[in-house]
Amino acid sequence: MTSPGYKHTGADFERKDKDLRLRVIPTSVHGTLDYLASGVNLAFPALLELDDAPAAVLISRLDGVAGAGYSLITDYEFGLLKVLPMPTHLIFDAAKGALLASSPWLFGFAKKGPRYWVPHVVMGTADILAAMTSKTN
Repeated sequence: MTSPGYKHTGADFERKDKDLRLRVIPTSVHGTLDYLASGVNLAFPALLELDDAPAAVLISRLDGVAGAGYSLITDYEFGLLKVLPMPTHLIFDAAKGALLASSPWLFGFAKKGPRYWVPHVVMGTADILAAMTSKTN
């Protein structure tokens, strides 16, 4: 069901009038951010020496691998196979971000201190914000 003033385009709702455009990040910029964020998620557990919290390391690294993996198959400038539609990619980003941001409490490593939970919350929140503000074409 579509509300008045909105049109449904795939997994995305866009406002018909131009005064409230939330999607401002071009897909080319989003692609750059995808691979940069994947690299950061793969690297920060070692840089912050989180080895004594295996869940913190695993969640971050799985997030990095997953993000790079579906970016490679996304239909945008940085995709190789171009089979995953951008609206679906953005849904994956938002879900992945929510899991990453909540993981310190879901998996119990937040109690070890800010060094363990802040990177997960920052990177997860960045994923969600990028998903909300990126263009779909």
